[in-house]
Amino acid sequence: NYSYLELGIVLTAYLLAGSNVFGAALRTLRRGDLFDENVLMIVATIGALFIHAYGEAIGVMIFYKVGELLQNRAVSKSRRSIRNLLAAKPDRALLKTDKGLVEVAPEDVAVGQVILIKPGDKVPLDGKVVSGSSQLDTAALTGESLPVQVASGDRVLAGQINQSGALTVEVERPFKESSIAKVMDLVQNATARKARTERFITRFAHYYTPAVVLIASALAVIPPLVIPEADFRTWLYRALVILVISCPCALVVSIPLGYFGGIGKASRKGILVKGSNFMDVLAAIRTVVFDKTGTLTEGVFSVNDIVASNGFSEKKLLEFTAAAESSSNHPIAVAILKAAKASASMPQLQMIENHREFAGQGAQVSYSGHTILVGNDRLMHQQDISHERCSFDTTVVHVAVDGIYAGYIAVGDRIKPEASKAVKTLRDLGIDHQAMLTGDNEAAAASVAKILELDSYHADLLPEDKVRILEDLKEQMDTRGKIAFVGDGINDAPVIARADVGIAMGGLGSDAAIEVADVVLMSDSPAKVAQAVLLARKTRSIVWQNIGLAFFIKAVFLSLGAVGLATMWEAVFADMGTALLALLNSTRILRG
Repeated sequence: NYSYLELGIVLTAYLLAGSNVFGAALRTLRRGDLFDENVLMIVATIGALFIHAYGEAIGVMIFYKVGELLQNRAVSKSRRSIRNLLAAKPDRALLKTDKGLVEVAPEDVAVGQVILIKPGDKVPLDGKVVSGSSQLDTAALTGESLPVQVASGDRVLAGQINQSGALTVEVERPFKESSIAKVMDLVQNATARKARTERFITRFAHYYTPAVVLIASALAVIPPLVIPEADFRTWLYRALVILVISCPCALVVSIPLGYFGGIGKASRKGILVKGSNFMDVLAAIRTVVFDKTGTLTEGVFSVNDIVASNGFSEKKLLEFTAAAESSSNHPIAVAILKAAKASASMPQLQMIENHREFAGQGAQVSYSGHTILVGNDRLMHQQDISHERCSFDTTVVHVAVDGIYAGYIAVGDRIKPEASKAVKTLRDLGIDHQAMLTGDNEAAAASVAKILELDSYHADLLPEDKVRILEDLKEQMDTRGKIAFVGDGINDAPVIARADVGIAMGGLGSDAAIEVADVVLMSDSPAKVAQAVLLARKTRSIVWQNIGLAFFIKAVFLSLGAVGLATMWEAVFADMGTALLALLNSTRILRG
């Protein structure tokens, strides 16, 4: 009677302690998988019950449950960085209407409508400031702690936080195309693209677990048959111990968590990595190739000099140039149009006809009865326009009117203050080769390359030339790690797509660049490139530490279990202890 009572108490305690394990094992079997860590636990503990190791069977379930609770806490801590980012999503917008302010969901605001953003509110949509001035906290998007000053005419991005004055903003994009929506989409989908290490471990666990069951079965059956006086119960117990020790949860949980932690940490720094596979590529980078304008330089041009030739006046030269550049949003065109407006040399837009674009070289229009050709030195040579001077140490726009050279406009750009530090930091990280590809002229490119101490540069390039040169660099650097390209514009999209890892600088500027890039930097700082490489290397290091830790501890305890020196108590401590150590190690990247 007492034995039945004891068995009833044991089974009740066992089922209460292992209810979640039974549920998980049942779901595994329904999926068609025969083995995972939950199934191994069920097999091992039921075997323990059959050989009357009641305390150990219940203890394994209890400690496994406690381990899972601690494991879930570690996972939750890792996911918190993503949750904090998603919390930046604005949930309301104050829409200006004829009846006054109306509170609506950001998704319900149309392009062209006007919204009010009060101090302390999140910016709900991307748009242009119509009136007011304030400081914006951009940390949720860029990871930068310093606020940004905005005033009338400046652009604001969804997810930023208004800190001081009220802003009236005209909406320029629907919410689904806003900056914060893109960020959330990128981060939420990042885990879909697994790293090679993750894919290997998934495949490894698929074969490893059945193999362990076969080995344990052989250990339980063969020794009692071939070793004289061997006790079947003793060898069955050892087999059950091996089943518990062999659970692959330390590998299958901690490795994806390591990558997830790295992606989460990067997103908090304003670095959006589109998948853990790109973390591995970033970590292996040995060559970085930069675009020039907007990447290493500020991309904020100003007209420095206007030099007219062949009887044309400076004012007329500026007017003709502005006519050809009127339909372009390139930074150089913007600078020329700004100068034309300031000097009352703006063309009459209704007189501009027959616009023709020469990709990466310039443009041609018909204006006021004249054919205006503007562009770089290469375009002048292609069109057989005679001009005396070809080499300049700044960016130059040449102008021809009706086939006659009319002069040039010199446009200046400044190197970003952090560009030199970024190049040096990458060099300290062991990046062997740093190059620059640009459509700008030879002299301007040489000046920037010399100041930043780049290893090489190529100038006067079309978008297809950049792809060709990157291909050549890939062949040259084939045995020296991966190659990254960093660019910011739509003309960089082809070469970004072709690199081992494409990085879009200040990625919200060009939808084409952000679409094809593997990594998107939410600010215009080239220093983020070095930060991304450093984070990727730390993530990879932690992942391989976890793999080494799991295999070492399991190898030791498997050996002890096979010769009877480890009990089931030690087995569960070895399994869950290894998993928890690996998980805690994975969370280090969030604190670093």
